[in-house]
Amino acid sequence: MSPNLNEEYWTKRYQDNDAGWDIGYVSPPLKKYFDQLTDKKIKILIPGAGNSYEAEYLVNNGFENVYVCDLSAEPLNNLLQRCPKIKKENLIHCDFFELNKQALGITFDLIVEQTFFCALNPALRKKYFQKMSELLNPGGHLIGLLFDDTLNTDKPPFGGNKAEYLDYIGEDFIIRCFERCYNSIIPRQGRELFMNLQKSV
Repeated sequence: MSPNLNEEYWTKRYQDNDAGWDIGYVSPPLKKYFDQLTDKKIKILIPGAGNSYEAEYLVNNGFENVYVCDLSAEPLNNLLQRCPKIKKENLIHCDFFELNKQALGITFDLIVEQTFFCALNPALRKKYFQKMSELLNPGGHLIGLLFDDTLNTDKPPFGGNKAEYLDYIGEDFIIRCFERCYNSIIPRQGRELFMNLQKSV
């Protein structure tokens, strides 16, 4: 199956620059979604964020409450160097599944998925959506991109398809959009789904 996907594993991949899904900038479908947002005070979480060009884009465009979580400190440090305007206290170095809304003292209006889901052991996929529901405010949104491709079975990124993903979502969410992207980057055209799930009120 897969290697032990622990902090040491991910830190080494970042140090070795071994993250083939890292395109070096905010992906066009997410940028288009962000550009439609008007409330710059909403609380946003980007989990398993890696180098998080999405967070950098949001902060540089005036969003005041952007939080980033990653299992490895390496990409968090990379983000802080590139984007010194981000609040250091909003960089959360921990396992996403150990995030505790009571300890954080916050729940979120928007959670952004960008290559986190495909990096997880597939056995955690149902738990992923349960944790997202726990961290979202009622009426909040989980948005982002999922690969619609088989990809790897022995190491990240792990692939999948729309029918499989829909089985994991559960009753906490209303599906606002779950369709093939029309504005993916060229190497991912026809291989990405845009997801917009709203937590039930």
